[in-house]
Amino acid sequence: MEDEKNLEQNKTEEPLSPGARTAITGIFGGIFWSLLGYLAYLFNFTKVPPNVILEPWLIGDWKNGVLGQFISIFTLGLISIMVAFGYMAILRKFEKLYVAMGFGLVLWGLVFLVLNPIFPGIDPIKDMDINTLVTTLCLFVLYGTFIGYSISFEAAQLAQEPEPNYSNE
Repeated sequence: MEDEKNLEQNKTEEPLSPGARTAITGIFGGIFWSLLGYLAYLFNFTKVPPNVILEPWLIGDWKNGVLGQFISIFTLGLISIMVAFGYMAILRKFEKLYVAMGFGLVLWGLVFLVLNPIFPGIDPIKDMDINTLVTTLCLFVLYGTFIGYSISFEAAQLAQEPEPNYSNE
């Protein structure tokens, strides 16, 4: 009987911690929505490519090529981990969709209004064309919805689960 408990197939896997789940949600959300932003840029829906994140800090024309775009997408995925932890710390208790959408709008405002002066590749709001404005707003709202709703759902699921019993009883 004791041998049956120790068999590999009878062991259960420990679930990921909430921090690990948040990090995975953040990096996946950042990479996925940045890739969609890059596609929107390639199809001329927006004039803001992902590589605007590199412009203030790196020198060279390489960042304008495909390599620069993909490095930017990965960088945005890493930044997105911090954004996801911020959402987890502040807003995870809210299970409403409009809270997550509002979070995306706040992020858009942060990037396009507050941080706009440090990104030379982003035109001021008054100079943006309507396609760029609408596309970036939609991408940020969808990104915020993905991050916010995923983290709120996980938090609600964890609140319903009983605490794991790690004793040998």
